Amino acid sequence: MYESFYGLTGKAFQLNPDPAFFFRSRGHGRAMAYLDYGVHQAEGFIVVTGDVGAGKTTLVRNLLRSLAPGNLVAKQIVSTQLDADDMLRMVAGAFFGVQAELPDKAGLLLGLERYFRRLQLEGKRALLIVDEAQNLSPRAVEELRMLSNFQTNERSLLQSFLLGQPEFRQIMQQPDMRQLRQRVIASYHLGPLGAEETKAYVEHRLGLVGWQADPTFDDGAYAAIHDASEGIPRQINVLCDRVLLAAFLAEKHNLTESDVSDVAKELRTELRGGLTDEEADAAATGNMPMPAYAPTLSLVNTRGPADFPGARTGGFGGADGVLLNGLAEQVHLLQQSVASVARTLEQLRASASAPAPSSPADDGIETQAAQAGGME
Repeated sequence: MYESFYGLTGKAFQLNPDPAFFFRSRGHGRAMAYLDYGVHQAEGFIVVTGDVGAGKTTLVRNLLRSLAPGNLVAKQIVSTQLDADDMLRMVAGAFFGVQAELPDKAGLLLGLERYFRRLQLEGKRALLIVDEAQNLSPRAVEELRMLSNFQTNERSLLQSFLLGQPEFRQIMQQPDMRQLRQRVIASYHLGPLGAEETKAYVEHRLGLVGWQADPTFDDGAYAAIHDASEGIPRQINVLCDRVLLAAFLAEKHNLTESDVSDVAKELRTELRGGLTDEEADAAATGNMPMPAYAPTLSLVNTRGPADFPGARTGGFGGADGVLLNGLAEQVHLLQQSVASVARTLEQLRASASAPAPSSPADDGIETQAAQAGGME
């Protein structure tokens, strides 16, 4: 929506991991060096951990893009709570494609080994990328380790990347993971961006879509982006996308700390199911009062709110109380959504009705809304 308004050639803050937008922060650059070393060793496991949205997938995709084409057959699977046999089926499905019927475990292992050997004869390598590795069961991890036993006298037939959230590092330290740890040749934990790196990250992504300092961000805006996102790239993307949308609706060309803080507060409210910061804090301590709109829900029962046990203490009791409190919460969420839409409509009406300054070169007067409409 806002791309044409600001003269951008594309969406700078998309959520899809795109290696074209790879940003080489200090941490990402070091992680890339570890991965590059591991890949050229052509064996064992490479482990990359980091918080959700830290850029693990983008990092790996950027690495694969830099490798010589045609020499690497890379397949990616996203792990869930799979048992060992299902993990093997997932690996076989990734390399062989979807098949109507897969053989038993012995057949799967034999087929995979033959496939990896054929790739080697063709001068190619097999790489398995397992995302969300923290969800792997110990038996599934052991099956992956066993696959690394496929090798010739010269080299391994399969190399694996394990990408996971920080808890995967704890899993790796368990006693039954000792054999896997011995196969790990490179490991790195990807941390968040610092304040200056956050600013550079935002400008880097905008620059790739033709940003010409429109809109501008003051220092307070960059600081607010870092504070609200905690330096996590995906959270920066979500926040900046919404900030630009709000700025477009208000036809703003300079963004301040308050602009970012207002959007960040809206996002927090949405993530909390419509609760404000104050309400969320009260709910966390168990001191959240019964919403004022709850008495209107007495229409679902012939009795008034005062007839319910516990009404005078701020809540309803019994089965009726559960029903009423649930309905009250749904109405509260609906009211929050309606209020948000109403605020947006009010901004649009104000922008459309505000007259633009007259121009000496024009006899008539055009509103800013009319000018914007002519750009579509």
